[in-house]
This record gives sequence, structure tokens and C-alpha cells, in this order.
Amino acid sequence: MNSLVKKLIKKKLKISFAESCTGGLLASSITSISGASKVFNIGLVTYSNQAKIKFLKVNKNIIKKYGAVSEECCASMVKNLSKISNAQINVSITGIAGPKGGTKQKPVGLVYIGIKKANKTQIIKCFFKNKKRSSIQRATVKKALNLILRVIK
Repeated sequence: MNSLVKKLIKKKLKISFAESCTGGLLASSITSISGASKVFNIGLVTYSNQAKIKFLKVNKNIIKKYGAVSEECCASMVKNLSKISNAQINVSITGIAGPKGGTKQKPVGLVYIGIKKANKTQIIKCFFKNKKRSSIQRATVKKALNLILRVIK
């Protein structure tokens, strides 16, 4: 974490997050580091579908057709966050942290992480096997931080 904040400062990059299943854990992991105010712009916890639609302007038809936990929703979250965040790096997270809420098609532990830097957007589909809610949330944050480090190298 510390190295990420230092790298962002060194490269003069701002970062913003739109989180769902991690509930602000990613933002908290950054803001717990001294110097984060130089790089951290926005952290939105858009937990409900309504919040995704209202604040991130995710088209309700995307959620209706693909669900909130989908590549399409994650992509829309990160794309629209980048329009309002004034940050060079934008990250979105949506998934099923459990222990309930999973289905055969979308099991507990399924998470999508979106990262947008400049015009390049990537959506990473993850599946975390540990069925404990807090473990899935922590694993998601760890994965997101590693992906961000890769993107800013």
C-alpha cells in the first residue's frame, strides 16, 4: 500500500474508486497511508443498484439484462466514474461477498474489478474460493491493489 501511494505521488497520478461488495475497504486501505491526500480523489460506495444507476449513471437496462455483478456493469461503473472523478486511474469493484446471494451462474466469491487508465480499460473476472465474507473482501482489495500497481508501472 505504502509503495502504491509513493508511486502515485512520484508519477503525479490521482486515483478514484467505485466500490460495491468491498464497501469502502479499498478506499480505506489507501487513506490509511500518510500522503494519500496527494493522490486520492473520490471513493464511492455504490452498494445498491439504485446507487449505481443514480451516482454512476449505470444504465438500468445493463443491470436488468446482465445483473449488477457482471463485466458489463463493472465496465460501466469504471467508465462513468472516470467522467466525474478527475483522476487518471479509476477502479470499480462489483461482486458477491456472501455468505448468501450466490447462484450457480454467479457463485459467492465472484468479483469483477475494472481499471481505467487514460483510454485503456480492463475488466478482470476473479473467483475467490474462501466463502467467508471478510476474506472475499480482503482478497478483492489485495487483487485490486496489485492490478493498480501493474497498471502504473
